[in-house]
Amino acid sequence: MSLAKYEVFSTVVELGSLTRTAEKLGLTQSAVSHAIASLETEWGFTLLTRGRAGIGLTPNGARVLKHVRDVIQRSELLKQEVASIQGLETGTVRIGTFTSISTQWLPGIMKRFQAEHPAIEIKLLEGDYDEINDWITSGAVDFGFVSLTAARPFDIIPLTKDNLLCIVPDESPYREMTVMSLAQLQAEPFIMPKWGKESDLLRIIKINRLSLNIKYEVLEDQAIMAMVKNGLGISILPAMVLYEALDGIHMIGLEGDPYRTIVLAAVSFKQLSPAARKFKKHITAWLSEQQVSL
Repeated sequence: MSLAKYEVFSTVVELGSLTRTAEKLGLTQSAVSHAIASLETEWGFTLLTRGRAGIGLTPNGARVLKHVRDVIQRSELLKQEVASIQGLETGTVRIGTFTSISTQWLPGIMKRFQAEHPAIEIKLLEGDYDEINDWITSGAVDFGFVSLTAARPFDIIPLTKDNLLCIVPDESPYREMTVMSLAQLQAEPFIMPKWGKESDLLRIIKINRLSLNIKYEVLEDQAIMAMVKNGLGISILPAMVLYEALDGIHMIGLEGDPYRTIVLAAVSFKQLSPAARKFKKHITAWLSEQQVSL
């Protein structure tokens, strides 16, 4: 067994590129290719597919990936436990996050954590709810921030409620309204945020049997706000996203005051590494100080 080969395989899947993996791990591209080839020879099956669309997992590769990442995590846990016994602090914490958390919460949390624990490395993977759930399940991250609606059956810690608001351009006839009915959303071109298959917005649409006139589906929050500003449609975004809203858009409350509940999720908080446990405590302490809570 070679942990170095496992780390190469896991990183190639994470980044989808041999070149980027080599750069991240400080290896040559040929060394990365050799590590993958060595594993494939040792196990007797192909791990990766290579094509115009990039690098992907074979079915057999997908079957072993979680176990490979489990071994990497266990090795990291052992290393950190030994260091802890020796009175040292070391390790890596991997966190799944999305844009508004990365922008508003993590800089402050990480600044304080790094000041107190400079030898512990923090790595962020940013994606939508589905991707973060997959990273938690596969072991690519120690834990992640997700919406309660989208969270799989993980251990969770509820953190805060984040209101969902309608945004319209300044010239919209709706801008003088304080509350917009859900039915009114159906009358305008709509820009759908791509949060994942189990997002709070999709749940609202399904429960209320709304038939929205979806013109665009967009991942980036800033892009959605810019499109609304330019009159391409209206949209719904969380209040956390809109803390620095663009000039030229107007925020309106929604009927029923819908919100998303942001949670911290992990396969098991009891099995976190010492470094990850420390970072989790910093998250809850920082939010308490900022008076961000349920």
